[in-house]
Amino acid sequence: MKPKIIVFLVLAALFIIILIQNTDVITLRLFFWKIGMSQIILISLTMAIGFVVGYAGARVIGSRRWEEAE
Repeated sequence: MKPKIIVFLVLAALFIIILIQNTDVITLRLFFWKIGMSQIILISLTMAIGFVVGYAGARVIGSRRWEEAE
């Protein structure tokens, strides 16, 4: 197998283990709001938002480098 696939599978397994261990309901305080939710949802949302921001940032930086090279 390719090393990228192995790293991805190991990280995915670690993420699933972390999700399974964090099932408690917590209260998230954000400015003036209080939101009660499971830690599984909060961790998943945080990871998804981080992935999207990282992907978008990489695309912007990549397109700037591509324009500079021309």
